[in-house]
Amino acid sequence: MTSRRIMTADEIRRAVIRISHEIVEKQAGTAGLVLIGIQRRGVSLAHRLAEAITEHEGVTLPVGALDITFYRDDLSMLGQSPLVKGTDVPFEIGGATDDVLYTGRTVRAAMDALREFGRPRAVRLAVLVDRGHRELPIRADHVGKNVPTSREELVKVRVTEIDGEDAVDIAQAPAPTPVGTPGP
Repeated sequence: MTSRRIMTADEIRRAVIRISHEIVEKQAGTAGLVLIGIQRRGVSLAHRLAEAITEHEGVTLPVGALDITFYRDDLSMLGQSPLVKGTDVPFEIGGATDDVLYTGRTVRAAMDALREFGRPRAVRLAVLVDRGHRELPIRADHVGKNVPTSREELVKVRVTEIDGEDAVDIAQAPAPTPVGTPGP
């Protein structure tokens, strides 16, 4: 499968710094601000945003992790035993972050999951990549990069904490194997 790099480690770093400034500006400061990342890579990005805000505001923000597995509308397609990664939101909620915005269904599931922890005053969505193709009326408040894609392309975000490197690539999705065709 061939892919092309659309964000380097340095571009991701700059996007996180820019988004951190935008979040503080939109919030009019840091009072009441928390960051919640959607498992897995969104959690790493939420921690990076918090670190950037600490650098320029001198305030340490609480960061949580949200597992949306059981809130997905395609749960039955995940198999018998979906991989649950865990939720950790030990504070009052007030914000959210994710890594790629596509159909909007992941964000809808995250908003459903957040309701389990109370009613936030506001939820703002920060994403590293917005690739379009919305199926629900959801938009990001803060975007690292807008990337027009086709539905046949995959956007792969990699973060050092999980993947050993920071990068965003676009690759062609593998063609579906016709039913009854033997695999490789």
